[in-house]
Amino acid sequence: MADNKVQLPSGMGGLIRYSEDSHTKIQFKPGVVVIFIILIILIEIIFHTYGASWFG
Repeated sequence: MADNKVQLPSGMGGLIRYSEDSHTKIQFKPGVVVIFIILIILIEIIFHTYGASWFG
């Protein structure tokens, strides 16, 4: 039983923190992302409703 131990890597136990590794110059606020997603959903609903008559 004593030989079946799990060996974790040293340091943080194998966890990687990606948020500290990279910094981008383009950052969006969460509200802007939500509004953008809602607009895409509305555009898709409009295309599903009226797209056949507009594009044949």
